[in-house]
Amino acid sequence: MPFGEIVCGSPGSGKSTYCQGKHQLFTALQRPIYIVNLDPANDNIPYPCAIDISELITLQEVMDEHGLGPNGGMLYCMEYLEKNFDWLEGKLGELGKEDGENGPADVYALFDLPGQVELSTNHESVKRIVDMLQSKCGFRLAAVHLCDAHYVTDAAKYISVLLLSLRTMLQLELPHINVLSKIDLIGNYGDLDFNLDFYTEVQDLTYLENSLSTSLSPRFQALNLAMISLIEDYNLVGFETLAVEDKSSMLHLTHAIDRATGYVFVPRPSNASSTHTSKNPQPEGTIDESHKPVSAQPNEYALFSSAAGPLKNTLMNMAGGGSAGTRFAEAKDVYDVRDVQERWLDAKDAWDAFEKREWRREGEKVRDEVARAKAMENEGGKSDPERGGGAK
Repeated sequence: MPFGEIVCGSPGSGKSTYCQGKHQLFTALQRPIYIVNLDPANDNIPYPCAIDISELITLQEVMDEHGLGPNGGMLYCMEYLEKNFDWLEGKLGELGKEDGENGPADVYALFDLPGQVELSTNHESVKRIVDMLQSKCGFRLAAVHLCDAHYVTDAAKYISVLLLSLRTMLQLELPHINVLSKIDLIGNYGDLDFNLDFYTEVQDLTYLENSLSTSLSPRFQALNLAMISLIEDYNLVGFETLAVEDKSSMLHLTHAIDRATGYVFVPRPSNASSTHTSKNPQPEGTIDESHKPVSAQPNEYALFSSAAGPLKNTLMNMAGGGSAGTRFAEAKDVYDVRDVQERWLDAKDAWDAFEKREWRREGEKVRDEVARAKAMENEGGKSDPERGGGAK
């Protein structure tokens, strides 16, 4: 069964950056991943693109031919893709075959949507495309909705983001992960009125009434209370956090998405023809089922990131107090939002200094290992002629 993510969000929320970071992470983990660009206006793609909608249609062509503006042209492109879904279906059917996988059954795809929010909140074409991905192509999907974290620094913007997230959830009708992206930059916008968990867990929004009253006219007070009541009555919206360049953050979000889709990753042996000569040797009598799709293989190996269990938190507690005493302590089983606040808000400078020291230490270790290996090679090269001369 193929799995995938519908990556959506407003312009500038970091969708393409997220796809690029996800490709780098999955490549390092040796997890299969393919990225599908469904934005006909994206002519500067930063990631390796397996399928590009520009092969079918581009926004500039539509605007020139039909005299439409950017928004109307984007709606036309999505409707055109819906009518020509067989093109996308055929392209998806070819994924996985050239890379030694078992074809579409092994596919994990990221669908990078355009930034126009009306496509995922009001317009029906994207919803119908998502439905066909599930019904015709057999994809098991989750929606990953990215929102810029700086919106939580202003009460009115935060309420608007909550409404946008709620509307997207109701429209797409998928397992849904709302994400506050660029969390590593949130400290640049000043102090938060509340702790970060107030915003990620969408706690009692009535505490925002005073902030909304000061920023908006008093005549909108009833409207503010109605919007707050609407969000709390549905009680659906919550947020994960994301810093693309932080491995712990990416792993935690990947784990959350895997739980939403039910995806279980089983690493493939390096040599599928023999389980005894692979990187993951198996006991005698083990039945080799590596030729089957990943989704049909038994769980023979430790799961690095899956729906089967908790992922150890690689973002660890700080202990010792002060930047001089900063160090890692015990790892926790749960990636807590309080750790995120400590990392990117409360003690960002201390963490940055610690990571620089760790990177320097790691670089010195690699450098020493390379020098030691070269020294051993040089010693071996010198001793061989001497042994050869003695034999003569």
